[in-house]
Amino acid sequence: MEISKAKRIRSIVAASSGNLVEWYDFYIYAFSAIYFAHTFSASQNDTIQQINAFGIFALGFLMRPIGSWLFGSLADKIGRKSSMIFSVILMALGSFMIAALPSKESVGDFAILFLLLARLIQGLSVGGEYGIAATYLSELASEGKRGFYSSFQYVTLIGGQLLAVASISVLLLFFDEAEMKEWAWRILFVFGGLLALGSLFVRGVMHETGQNLKKHEDRGTLKALFNTSWREFLIVVGITAGGSLAFYTITTYSKTFMINSAGIDAATSNHIMLIALFILMIFQPIFGALGDKIGHQRSLLIFAILALIGVYPLFSLIKSGGEFIAFAAIIALFIILSFYTSVAGIFKAKLFPEHVRALGTGFGYAIPNAIFGGSAPYVALQFKENGIENGFFVYLAVMMILVFIVAKMLPKNAKLI
Repeated sequence: MEISKAKRIRSIVAASSGNLVEWYDFYIYAFSAIYFAHTFSASQNDTIQQINAFGIFALGFLMRPIGSWLFGSLADKIGRKSSMIFSVILMALGSFMIAALPSKESVGDFAILFLLLARLIQGLSVGGEYGIAATYLSELASEGKRGFYSSFQYVTLIGGQLLAVASISVLLLFFDEAEMKEWAWRILFVFGGLLALGSLFVRGVMHETGQNLKKHEDRGTLKALFNTSWREFLIVVGITAGGSLAFYTITTYSKTFMINSAGIDAATSNHIMLIALFILMIFQPIFGALGDKIGHQRSLLIFAILALIGVYPLFSLIKSGGEFIAFAAIIALFIILSFYTSVAGIFKAKLFPEHVRALGTGFGYAIPNAIFGGSAPYVALQFKENGIENGFFVYLAVMMILVFIVAKMLPKNAKLI
């Protein structure tokens, strides 16, 4: 059934706003970890404290496959809209839990276990959100504009990161670093929980897609997914493995790299990322429209080549240059990344038939994202701790070669009509 342009835009805004909140709640952990890591880790070494905190960050990603299976299956069975609402409720719960967690001084080693539990809940939520949002925005879009429309998933995903960085910048106007480390970081998670609850009302206006789901009795099952689309599933896994590693290296670890390796202070690094993430967000619909013109497969191939030859030299510039050179290098990294992020949702969703689309898109994304994406800051810090920081970029280069090879295998015929 064709829907009006006004309803289409309203639905996109509603879905995207909830997506933004989900990713804010998830990413505020990564950007504020330097302020609360000591609260939960028993180590007195700053790097070890951050490794522990980012280890929890990585473990939260391990819940994504479960969340993508649970909520993706739900979206294919009862509808995209209802599943989206359930996922954002779960995210609010996780955020409020982190805000209220006791410190190691109060409960000892249980502190880091409680932190892990809250992150596992958030990982379950955001694991489900990705596949549903990618599916919903792709189904809502019209032919020839699917890259443009689906790019708004990453507009809001990056917007969530941007909001996370901005909220830290605002807090730093009122609290010094000592106060941030003592207690003020908790405000960030209270704010995230409140935003998540508020997004429930916005999502109530969304138009439901997937009108033909009830024609398939086996909709939303792993059996149906692998019976019809196991090759496509493996393609999504292969491309997402490298894409996720690059995404978290460039958008998350780069800030830690500026502080630890380039010697740029935390506040300045935060401001650099704030401006750069805003530019990255603006890039998404532009590169999404470009992907519609040149082809989504070609966008992925360009990304793989540019990342292979460009990421290490640009990180070297961040390390050796000053603040302005670091900013320019990060913008260049974001241009490379945009060839992937702008089409990341649509290239997945259009591979799967409607009755397993949310499950296939989300599950195929979540498994490699958990293994390669969530572990990126942790693995990079481990390389640094062992004195072989550049070894991480060799690992990244190998994964970019994998992306190029698998992207060449993308089928020409899409199943999203």
